[in-house]
Amino acid sequence: MTVRCCFQRMAWLALLLIWLPAAGHGQLATKKALTLEAAKKIAAAAEAEARKNNWNVVIAIVDDGGNLVYLQKMDGTQIASIEVAQFKARGAIGFKRPTKEFEDRLAKGNTAVLKMPWIAPLDGGLPLINGGEFIGAIGVSGVTSQQDGIVAAAGAAAAAAMK
Repeated sequence: MTVRCCFQRMAWLALLLIWLPAAGHGQLATKKALTLEAAKKIAAAAEAEARKNNWNVVIAIVDDGGNLVYLQKMDGTQIASIEVAQFKARGAIGFKRPTKEFEDRLAKGNTAVLKMPWIAPLDGGLPLINGGEFIGAIGVSGVTSQQDGIVAAAGAAAAAAMK
């Protein structure tokens, strides 16, 4: 092997070693993730609001992919609310907006929202936002739509305040 050949191989190796770390840099994002512990605290804040008003509700917390992280059914709540609360939470994170927006659109006659997947056209579903990032959503069902929204807002406020 000649000196020139060795020099060329060393030069290619040096370039490769410089290029590899740069090529892999920044490919994965760092994001906040909803934990079970955080979901329980969010649900506790929502439950406190419900208890304050003597409302029995189901509280569903989903992550940013719409996957159920935590579900709580208060005593005396109708069982159908288990599915409805999850549906509201998934709708809120799926469209990154309160489900009340779809309720309002439907009330104005926009029935097309009923054909869209993940749409829950009822108040009570809110995205959970912390530090400007969507970390999940809360869905509440069990009382009137407006009352569900009040309970969900308490949970969303708790999520926003978390460190």
